[in-house]
Amino acid sequence: MFNPTPPRRPYNAKGSKVVRCPDCMLAQNYCICAERNPVAVDFEIWLLMHKEEAYKPTNTGRLIEDTIPEHSRRFYWHRTEPDAQFLALLQSEDYQAHIIFPDDRGGYDERVVQQPIRTPGKIPAFIILDGSWRQAGRMFRLSQYLQTLPVLPIKTQRLSQYKLRKAPDDFHLCTAEVAMALMEMMQADYALSSLQHLFDAFNDSYANSRRNILPNKSDEPSA
Repeated sequence: MFNPTPPRRPYNAKGSKVVRCPDCMLAQNYCICAERNPVAVDFEIWLLMHKEEAYKPTNTGRLIEDTIPEHSRRFYWHRTEPDAQFLALLQSEDYQAHIIFPDDRGGYDERVVQQPIRTPGKIPAFIILDGSWRQAGRMFRLSQYLQTLPVLPIKTQRLSQYKLRKAPDDFHLCTAEVAMALMEMMQADYALSSLQHLFDAFNDSYANSRRNILPNKSDEPSA
């Protein structure tokens, strides 16, 4: 489930002229929609997406939505005018919300929890900031409506397998990999397997399409 409100401007970077599947956004001949295997979990993931991410074919947040469609929601980030539905969910007695973010940045130590909070009668919900690593930091710092939420860092030895954008180091995970580490923490093994399969298909298909459709680096999609 996601908020259908579109970002203000469409994706118009290099590679935008490639004919793409409207769902997975890969080149049509490399579509991975048949690899989807939707599953159910006992928690929710809320993607707080930077507006620039929605049209990027390199975005992996949509893989989470394809894996747990009934247990995921998408909202577009705005610093001063947050989505009203998102604010309502943060205040709802039905959910125990957490924000996924590292615990080594300082200034919010009192909010850090090492395990999800299990409140009787409430569904655990996990907010993943879906943007570049720099954008996620700004979203975390500048959003007043996020400043009282417990912060759950993801502790994992998982090395990133995402090769479509350059990360600061091998331990910086993309959005789908953060969700996989979270599913591992929540012992949602079936969902983890399903998302891992879709992520692997995404990585392989995107790499193949780059080699076969966009042979010139000047035509490659922007990260």
